[in-house]
Amino acid sequence: MKKLLVILSAVISFVSTPLLAAPSLIPAPPQLSASSYILMDAYTGDILVEKNADQAYPPASLTKLMTAYIVEYELARGNLAMTDQVSVSEKAWRMGGSRMFIREGTKVGLEDLMRGIIIQSGNDASVAAAEHVAGSESAFADLMNQHAQLLGMKNSHFMNATGLPAEQHYSSAHDLALLSRATILQFPENYTMYSEKSFTYNDIRQPNRNKLLWRDKTVDGLKTGHTEEAGYCLAASAVRNGTRLITVVMGTNSDEARAAESQKLLNYGFRYYETRKLYSAGQVLNNARVWGGSQDTVKVGFVEDVLVTMPRQQADSVAATLDMNTEIEAPIAPGDVLGKVIVAADGNVLLERAVVALEPVEEGGFFKRLFDTIKLFFMNLF
Repeated sequence: MKKLLVILSAVISFVSTPLLAAPSLIPAPPQLSASSYILMDAYTGDILVEKNADQAYPPASLTKLMTAYIVEYELARGNLAMTDQVSVSEKAWRMGGSRMFIREGTKVGLEDLMRGIIIQSGNDASVAAAEHVAGSESAFADLMNQHAQLLGMKNSHFMNATGLPAEQHYSSAHDLALLSRATILQFPENYTMYSEKSFTYNDIRQPNRNKLLWRDKTVDGLKTGHTEEAGYCLAASAVRNGTRLITVVMGTNSDEARAAESQKLLNYGFRYYETRKLYSAGQVLNNARVWGGSQDTVKVGFVEDVLVTMPRQQADSVAATLDMNTEIEAPIAPGDVLGKVIVAADGNVLLERAVVALEPVEEGGFFKRLFDTIKLFFMNLF
């Protein structure tokens, strides 16, 4: 099919380009003392730095990101409410390791349990929540694996809700970054919990183990983890000047190391990269020619905001090409793909995204269709 190319550089020009543009110089990313790690743009999903990011490792209490995610998923669908009173089983009460200190035979509000999972990293809270959602922890683990598949977590398998060591219980830095991104973007109303520095339950106050919450005011989550098998792990997120980054660091040798190594990644990412919104949802990019329709043009654009991750030094050299189908025939429904936009900077393609019809166009009458068919025929001859 023939295409019509339209240069759109003016549409997304942010600052006039200097006559002698400086070359884009980005140093090599920091090398961390960790088994695996990743740095991801939360809004675009682009990976900026990674090492062994798809290698499966024991996730320790980073597992609880999935436990909390499933609760948030059920809350969003109205299957649960934060006011639910959750019964504490003997199994939940007897859980070892980090605990919220709930008591067998009592009822605990689901909102308190969520804070016990996220802030206190309570194994007891995680099991109680799992039993409330699915009836048993093993059934909940089945749910965890189903959600992992839906989220594209290709190197993860869960056997429990806590992250305590178990055969066939593993995840990867990349998968945990995908999970963190889903938590942030899908359930923003609950994400504020991940930034809370402490939580008191049963007169026992426990601090959030994420040291970056105290050291970097831009950090607002997410979760720590530690077992002898997994080492010290941390999933963290921060937002600066409209750019949100996610880091996952696994297998460091101390509480201090996981915080310091995560901070290195965040500082590098914010120093050299940024997220730019190129187009807004509903923004009209072009009025494309329509053949055989009740009207001669159709508005084209995007149904969602278009974001791109780019090196900061390339921000002034961004250009876009709109590659439109030339023979667009009615009828057209909103959302029909009519072409694509290609965004590039310094010769590197940053983004390709389909453009769609923003409005419907019905078929024209008989004579309108006939006239357009004849006109199109002669146009194609020449």
